[in-house]
Amino acid sequence: MKHFGLIGKTLGHSFSAAFFKDYFEKNNIDATYSNFELTDIAEIQSLFDQHLSGLNVTFPYKESVIPFLDRLDETASQIGAVNVIAFENGQQVGYNTDAYGFAQSIKPFLTFEHERALIFGTGGASKAIAHVFKTLGVEVYFISRQPDHTKRTYSYSEINVHMLNACKVIVNCTPIGTFPNIDASIELPFEFLTPAHLVIDLVYNPAETTLMKRAKTNGAAVMNGLSMLQHQAILSYEIWSR
Repeated sequence: MKHFGLIGKTLGHSFSAAFFKDYFEKNNIDATYSNFELTDIAEIQSLFDQHLSGLNVTFPYKESVIPFLDRLDETASQIGAVNVIAFENGQQVGYNTDAYGFAQSIKPFLTFEHERALIFGTGGASKAIAHVFKTLGVEVYFISRQPDHTKRTYSYSEINVHMLNACKVIVNCTPIGTFPNIDASIELPFEFLTPAHLVIDLVYNPAETTLMKRAKTNGAAVMNGLSMLQHQAILSYEIWSR
């Protein structure tokens, strides 16, 4: 039997263990999947000694895990964030399947109007999303509590009608609104959203977040992060099985 798992800080909201349990049962795979909550990323060293067959990485460790790995594949290196760890020939190798998962999930939704994207957050998930948009030719701008205009990063207070008219895709890459804090939402002037906007919340628990509900009220198309999770998870297992 093989053993896989997910590392993060708080994992009570995660569907990964349930997803893989179902995936293993449906495909007759003799394997388990466990959650490993780490208070500090340095604790990952003890997991490396437990003869695991593969790990997923989630918030807030997608970037800080990199120094603990022996090498990264090309995509993870380009993005600067890791959400999959494979054990290959005695080495810990980092991969990024978030980018693939996001690219697959948004294909049915993108239109010619989606020339610019506004990404909330600047962590590991946002780096993967930005990577996808750039490969698709979509301009990327960020919203953060630590703005830096030289890096196209703006503050929440700078969001206005002109910015939202220019950026028809909005992606929440922060954990705001995740269970149990389901009433929370990123700060956004919702009155400037239109039916031409696509609002993506990478949060998938709850299935319809407060951000999605408020965006829908103004006619925007919405989607959560569940499809991305499923696509990236299946690719994770393919990497572990090579």
